[in-house]
Amino acid sequence: MFKILLTDNLDEKAAELLKQHGLEADVLPTQPREELVRILPAYHGLGVRSATRVDADLLQAATNLKLVVRGGVGVDNIDVAKAGELGIAVANTPGANTIATAELTFALMLALCRHIVPSMQSLTRGAWKRSQFRGVELFGKTLGILGFGRIGREVARRAQAFSMRVLAFDPYLDKSEFVRAGVERSSMEALIAGADFITLHLPLTPETQYFINRERIAPMKDGVRIVNTARGALLDAAAVAEALDSGKIAGVAVDVYEVEPPPADHPLVGHPKVVCVPHLGANTFEAQSRVAEELAQVFIDFFVHRKKTNVINAVQ
Repeated sequence: MFKILLTDNLDEKAAELLKQHGLEADVLPTQPREELVRILPAYHGLGVRSATRVDADLLQAATNLKLVVRGGVGVDNIDVAKAGELGIAVANTPGANTIATAELTFALMLALCRHIVPSMQSLTRGAWKRSQFRGVELFGKTLGILGFGRIGREVARRAQAFSMRVLAFDPYLDKSEFVRAGVERSSMEALIAGADFITLHLPLTPETQYFINRERIAPMKDGVRIVNTARGALLDAAAVAEALDSGKIAGVAVDVYEVEPPPADHPLVGHPKVVCVPHLGANTFEAQSRVAEELAQVFIDFFVHRKKTNVINAVQ
């Protein structure tokens, strides 16, 4: 019987579905690295979220491992190339978090516009200072979406409902995808220069690390607002903090951090112009259930039906 280890607080619904299809499943909280190295040789499959780093050493220790499934889209916490060299398939669940992350993106954008967090804090301290919290409307503003995958498209749909002009940048998509979504296909340079709001939905790669840096901030509109619900390392946090202090950037909302949890001296956490939340993108009951279902189905397809659903690497 194939054995699957599910960790990083994956919903137990995944284990139930696996067992219904004749697979053995253990559910554990995020484990210390040494413990994972010790126990992984007993497993044929590993299901993770973002907390566990599945690097080359861990993969080499997992001598019976055949499949790693990431509950979510990004696989930057998995050494995909090394897994392929070792004959280990890597898969993800790209659709499970889409709605939850798109909705959070808009919640953060609205919080920035209307000063929801600082005004609430002021009121609970007994103050009544309406004039300090004059906001801006989304109506008629230009939203720039960097990365136009599933989440970016759902964000665009919501922006259109707010009567925003939507620019989208994604070098890997055909023009027809932008036309179908009813948005303007833009170059990265035109989007950066023309957007009132910028939201990031890029994967984290060597090319996109610190994508928002001093050089790209310089041509932005004065008073631009930025939302990041994708990956923390897409932002050069020090450069963004400088631009917030100078007034170049009016506000930033972040759900993700280069190191999680972020260090106490993170330049954006606690900044008066920043709304920061602890990686809530997929943290809804509905999304967690969908992640569990999709993740379990990938394992079932692989071990029971011999199908490589959502496998993203070439296995040697």
